[in-house]
Amino acid sequence: MRVLFIGGTGNISTACGREAMDAGMDLYILSRGQRPHPELEGASFLQADINDPGSTNKALEGMVFDVVVNFIAFTPADVERDIQLFSGKCGQYIFISSASAYQKPPSHYLITESTPLANPYWDYSRDKIACEDLLMQAFREKGFPSTVVRPSHTYETVIPAAIGSWEDYTLIDRMREGKEIIIHGDGTSLWTLTHSRDFARGFVGLLGNEQAIGHSFHITSDEVLSWNQIYQIMAEAAGAELKAVHIASDFICRIADDMDQTWMRGNLLGDKAQSALFDNTKIKRFVPGFVATIPFRVGFRNTVEWFDNHPERIRIDEGNNQLMDAILAAYCK
Repeated sequence: MRVLFIGGTGNISTACGREAMDAGMDLYILSRGQRPHPELEGASFLQADINDPGSTNKALEGMVFDVVVNFIAFTPADVERDIQLFSGKCGQYIFISSASAYQKPPSHYLITESTPLANPYWDYSRDKIACEDLLMQAFREKGFPSTVVRPSHTYETVIPAAIGSWEDYTLIDRMREGKEIIIHGDGTSLWTLTHSRDFARGFVGLLGNEQAIGHSFHITSDEVLSWNQIYQIMAEAAGAELKAVHIASDFICRIADDMDQTWMRGNLLGDKAQSALFDNTKIKRFVPGFVATIPFRVGFRNTVEWFDNHPERIRIDEGNNQLMDAILAAYCK
């Protein structure tokens, strides 16, 4: 099976690439060539910027794929481009959406694929919803072979915090320095974290799966933790004492707005301040045998080791430090 990943070297896509090759798939990765690819040896790399029609057309000239996956499509314009580019040239097109597209706040505690898509807080999520709408319209009206996958909070080479880190190591550094960190609300809302390797096992089962065309799926762990538990596990993996300050999400967003960090409003009120529990019945029905097996306590310890074993990966974001310090200072007045 010939599979093309667009943007195949990220936190989720690298794990999916490894899993696809382990399954014997012929993997091609279209990328700008700006990242090393030591974990994807054996894949064929096509150097092009998907946003540059000239380089993309040249790289893909004459090629047809069984599956095309776009990990870096964020706007309706991105999807419209892909529909034009791959119509008649792939057997299945998979769009990576986001579980943040689900209704916020939720009307039911358990999220299924039929949960309404509506997020008034986050333009990122609304753009993903608009992308999904375009793809389903193209499927219904033109037969474009669309499948939608909605990852939730997925980690392996990132720090999956609500406040303080993502690709950077700032939160772990603060913990090791004995500094206070912020937990939104009282820390008792429930959240789902999924290791990229677990996600990849479910995801690869959808590649080339004709029955999945026209459907949407989320793929998450069945483990549910409170944010208090999540940060405690993070501190233990860092070998540090947890010094947490609980602050209301609305207060956090007001201070972030004052610092022109308006993305925090979507990140919290449109996502992580809401409890998120997922029913994975559908992906298990389409990919028999799928189960997430990596608990956060184990997976995150491996993440910290991944950073610590390669100091060149460690980056402290002073902007994140300044934001946390400003929120703490305002709260403690």
